[in-house]
Amino acid sequence: MLQVNANSKVTMHFTIKLEDGSVAESTLNAGKPAKLVMGDGSLTNNFEKCLLGLHETEKVSFTLEPNDAFGMSNPNNIKHMNRNQFTGDMPVEEGTIVAFTGPNGQKIPGVITTAAGESLTVDFNHPLAGQRIIFNVEIVSVG
Repeated sequence: MLQVNANSKVTMHFTIKLEDGSVAESTLNAGKPAKLVMGDGSLTNNFEKCLLGLHETEKVSFTLEPNDAFGMSNPNNIKHMNRNQFTGDMPVEEGTIVAFTGPNGQKIPGVITTAAGESLTVDFNHPLAGQRIIFNVEIVSVG
């Protein structure tokens, strides 16, 4: 039986849950497993460490602390902006996810957390930052 190593091609189903049991993300919802090459940047190093040594058909669950999952919320990633910086028909209200273009041209998502008059607060932290998560994995195949 093949085992996941640092250079494996892995096909797997995974579910990321919060401590309250709510599902943040799952390949089971789409019915299609995820495919990745270990070390390709699809998963963080800590998530990949959970996969090392697993065998095909193995099902496991890991609990990851915030620093081992999506990190802690960084107050420097919360920005205050003026409503007039937003153009177009996009709703500018609490909970809206906005894609900004970073200095290198990459898209950076931010969530509007406060909208008061002309002042907006946008949080650029990962939505799961600061959360302990449960990472459920089923290895479908290893290549």
